[in-house]
Amino acid sequence: MNDKVTIKIPRRLYAKIQQLITDSGFNSATDFIVYVLRDVLSEKPDDSSSEFSAEELKALKQKLRNLGYLD
Repeated sequence: MNDKVTIKIPRRLYAKIQQLITDSGFNSATDFIVYVLRDVLSEKPDDSSSEFSAEELKALKQKLRNLGYLD
């Protein structure tokens, strides 16, 4: 059973991540992306029925913008 999936991101963003992780201790862009996603998701309770507050949504959007996911 394969427990992984492929996610496509813009090549420009991938290049930025590659530069960012140089000498950072991350072995690959994938390792970094998984780390960031786990960090973002750990800030929110596992209750999938709850929604983000306006403040949480604003903070999440800013994190994604800082990482290059949003313009």
